[in-house]
Parts: sequence; structure tokens; C-alpha cells
Amino acid sequence: MVRPAHFGYNEETALNNAFQTMDESLSPKEIHLQAVREFDVFVEKLRSVGVDVIVVEDTHTPVKPDAIFPNNWVTFHEDGRVVTYSMNAPTRRLERREDVLELLSTHFQQGAHLRFEHYEEMGMYLEGTGSLILDRPNQIAYACLSPRTNEHLLDDFCNKLNYEKLAFIAVDGNGQEIYHTNVMMALGETFVVICLDSVRARGEREALLSKFAATHKEVIEISLGQMRAFAGNMLQVRSQDGTPYLVMSEQAYQSLRPEQVRQIEKHSKVLYSPLYTIEKYAGGSARCMMAEVFLPEK
Repeated sequence: MVRPAHFGYNEETALNNAFQTMDESLSPKEIHLQAVREFDVFVEKLRSVGVDVIVVEDTHTPVKPDAIFPNNWVTFHEDGRVVTYSMNAPTRRLERREDVLELLSTHFQQGAHLRFEHYEEMGMYLEGTGSLILDRPNQIAYACLSPRTNEHLLDDFCNKLNYEKLAFIAVDGNGQEIYHTNVMMALGETFVVICLDSVRARGEREALLSKFAATHKEVIEISLGQMRAFAGNMLQVRSQDGTPYLVMSEQAYQSLRPEQVRQIEKHSKVLYSPLYTIEKYAGGSARCMMAEVFLPEK
């Protein structure tokens, strides 16, 4: 997780992120300070239940308003491979940091480094586990196509990492393409939280449901309104004693109906934290703030 140095509203990313909102009720400094407080509380909550969190400080220069979302520029894999990604917004490309990879190499084994950055020159983007929902045990990559999730680049990722592709189109209540797959879908070990109403093509919905059935995932449906409250932006993690937690924001948790919470709790404990400032101004939530490290330990 990356503790931000200059959190704020990013006009570049707002062009295709309908979840971002900008108002002038707070100054830029107040927005940043509130986001840092939310970040610190979130990290403390994760650590309090035994989740191992590595916090990296954002650098003050260059200014990176979205540095709090490291999952978009890097993924770490069980075989030691590290993948860095092509990013849509020029300001977000500045988030890629070799020193972060070097820091992790002191604790974890790293193998080949696959780089997709060169696709930026062609206007093709794939933004890590924002674009990709990875079923790692079954080697399936779920992705809703959008300006930030290019199908040709998705194919390249799947070919190089031996993943099966399941691509589809997802739209919000206004018919706008959803910018990242991880705001409409969250995959756990034995369940999936998904806004199926956002997938309008019947064939694509059926393909998703068929794959979930084949991989033994209980489907927990959320509405378009719940998705707007970031109820799709969740991540299942494990504490050091092996207890699974489904991590989400307070807003996401409060949007869930009691029966949905009961469905989730059959599979996982729930952990939530207030992330209102981060969600409002940056259009991302709990899942976006965590880049999972699957590298083998040294």
C-alpha cells in the first residue's frame, strides 16, 4: 500500500472515471489530509486483524495524485514474476517505481519482469488488477473492456502468463462503459460479488455464470446502486493465521442488504473502513488501494 504525498482530484482520470466527483467544499490541502487519515486508519484496521501490510511512502516529486492505488501499475505472481502495466493517464505513469520493486526484493524472490509499458505509445492500456480480476488457482483473467482495458493487450497478458481470457462489456446506469473491472466485480476463493445488471449482453452474462459454476463460486449479486457505492470494489485477503477477510469500504458495507452480508460471511469475515474522501475525489476504493504480493518469500 502506498501512503500518498499529494492525494487529490485528477482531471486526467476523470475523463473516463464516472465514479469521481469534484466539489470545492474542501481545499486541496484538506482533501489530502483527510485522505491520509483514511489511509492510516485503514492500514491500522488491516494490521489489527493480523494482515501483513507493507506501507511504502509516496515520493513528493513528481506529484502523483493517484499514487494511493498501486494495484494498477504492478502485479506480483506466485512463480516470482513481476508485471508492470500500460497506464492511460500520463500522470499515473509516474507511479511506476523501480525502488518499490527493489524494496520487495529484500524479502521476496523475484523472477522475470514482464513490462507492458511500451503499449502506451500505441494508445493501448491494461491497468493491473483494476482491469484484470485474476482467478489465480484456475488461471482465468476476467476483464470488462474499456478505454483502460484493451483487448489486444489483454490477449498478450494471457498468452505470456498462460491465463484464459473472459472478456465482456459492462456499463453503469447511464450506459457509460465501466472504467475498471474491479468496481463491478470482486472474486473470492469460493464466491464472487458481481453487478450482473451492468453486463447487458445475455451471452456474456451466461458465459460469466457458466465459468463461475465450473469453478465453484457462489454468485452474490449487487445492484447498480450498490456498485456506485463501491460494493464491487472488494478484496479477499488472509491474516497471518490464515483467516480470510473480505475487505471493503464503510460505504460499500452499508450499501449491502443483510442477506448479502450473510452470504459473504458464509465464506469470509468482513472488514470495512471509512474511505469517503478517497472514493469521492479519486473514484477508487478499498480494493484499488491494495497490491497483493504473491511472490515466494526468501
